[in-house]
Amino acid sequence: MSVQLKQLKTELATELENILSYWSKNAIDSQNDGFVGQIDHSENRIENAEKGAVLNARILWSFSSGYQVTKKEAHKKIAQRAFEYVSNHLYDTEFGGLFWSIHADKTPKDTKNQIYALAFAIYGLSEYYVISKDEKALEIAINLYKKIQKHSYDRVNRGYLEAFTRDWQPIEDLRLSDKDANEKKTMNTHLHIVEAYANLFKVWKDKTLQNDIIELLQTIEKHFINTETGHLRLFFDENWIEKPDVISYGHDIEAAWLLLQCAEISEDQTLITNYKKHAVQMAEVTKEGLDSDGGLWYEFDAEKNELVAEKHWWIQAEALIGFYNAYQLTGDENYLNIVFKNWDFIKNHILDAENGEWFWGIYRDYSLIEKDKAGFWKCPYHNSRACLELIHRIKN
Repeated sequence: MSVQLKQLKTELATELENILSYWSKNAIDSQNDGFVGQIDHSENRIENAEKGAVLNARILWSFSSGYQVTKKEAHKKIAQRAFEYVSNHLYDTEFGGLFWSIHADKTPKDTKNQIYALAFAIYGLSEYYVISKDEKALEIAINLYKKIQKHSYDRVNRGYLEAFTRDWQPIEDLRLSDKDANEKKTMNTHLHIVEAYANLFKVWKDKTLQNDIIELLQTIEKHFINTETGHLRLFFDENWIEKPDVISYGHDIEAAWLLLQCAEISEDQTLITNYKKHAVQMAEVTKEGLDSDGGLWYEFDAEKNELVAEKHWWIQAEALIGFYNAYQLTGDENYLNIVFKNWDFIKNHILDAENGEWFWGIYRDYSLIEKDKAGFWKCPYHNSRACLELIHRIKN
């Protein structure tokens, strides 16, 4: 192993500890239970902010997965705290779904069933089961999987529908966030359903689940991966009619490695072979979004021929894994050099050396994007996962 790779692994192990330390010290909500719903860009805790399901599910995953490397009981305790919060307050025992958000006082705020959030709960719960062997965690994960299959799966056209009311009726606004198209089938949700199902399959070897993973990967390959360009298609209606949108470099490079990992977990050899090819092609075309400083741009609007000139934290995290994965598949050191350069960019511009954690990102002129340090969408998942994946992948 090269000196540079050894150094990278050492630095990422340190950074993993730093990320988990930040959340341990700053995000615990002693007053209202669980974790604070928001910490703004100036490190101010917004004590009564609403608490999102995605944030809590990702904290659950990050500390459950992180504990397996750090072996620190304090990390396991925070994973347990996250599990108790998700299972006691976000999991809807009446209708078997998951509240999108709750008030700081633990009462439901937005009760819609956003399938993306259910997927992250499955992802976190199955990871927590690895370290706890708590049957309740596995039981809730399986229940959520069955709810998705019952209500979200499109039996006519395949794929999964985005969102429902609390009692599983159709809902008008399907969007994950304001920037998304209001369409019934999205790449982002399918990516995270298959990620969640694959993680569940690692601890629950159910044949039906395995078949669902295989079908999902086939569906993604058929509709979401544009094999001509190598980029992802993002939005469709229920009949798979595309609504063209931006090129999302972050999702391209995340999907490149994550879908291959899911294919490997599915044990379907044809899919493994196909997704190895997709992983390299998607990494190759993502290079279009790399800046000379090693950072990866956010999005490109092809219709306007316009770059969305921002470099977000999560995109850099996924770039580390996606390009390292391409290096593993090809042996091409150009990909490895991208990883080194991207990590330097992260250290220089994204890491908050003073307070810990990662800034939301920077603009073209290197000024900070003044958005949350912790919040609905700012979670310890992308950056801790980048550290964890490379720690596992870089062999001693």
